[in-house]
Amino acid sequence: MNRRESKWERGADAVLGIAASALLFCMMVLTFFDVVGRYVLNRPIRGAFELTELGLLVLIFAGLPLVSHADEHVTMDFIDKLLRAGALRMLERAVNATCAAIMLFLAWQIWLKAGKVAAYGDTTDVLRVAIAPFVYFMAVMVALSALVHLFRAFVPAQRKGTSLNA
Repeated sequence: MNRRESKWERGADAVLGIAASALLFCMMVLTFFDVVGRYVLNRPIRGAFELTELGLLVLIFAGLPLVSHADEHVTMDFIDKLLRAGALRMLERAVNATCAAIMLFLAWQIWLKAGKVAAYGDTTDVLRVAIAPFVYFMAVMVALSALVHLFRAFVPAQRKGTSLNA
């Protein structure tokens, strides 16, 4: 049941990981200078809170496919000890197929919401940044996560420290 990561999987992980790291670093620097400006100079950075909110949105949703691909979602494994290897593989496939279906539904609903947000022309209060591209980004990342789970339903992840690696 061993499966090696392909070149595109490693590349996608690297791109998303580097982007998430860079974004987190930028948010940290922005927050540092905003706090210094606010409490030391009495001059906060205009729109820093909005930029932090949008950065968190991007960070969380860019990380979702990474977590799905690495198979690092929070799980409860108390039933694993009760099942044989074949039954456990079937359960993992069923769970991944269910996650894929739910996430595809969520991606569709978020995409519809993004269309409404775009039609309204919603923006942030201070900087007037359009919100719709961020909602579309959310939909795409949830859909990408769904595709990862769909892939995992057919090609289960390599499990560390279990008899399934044999």
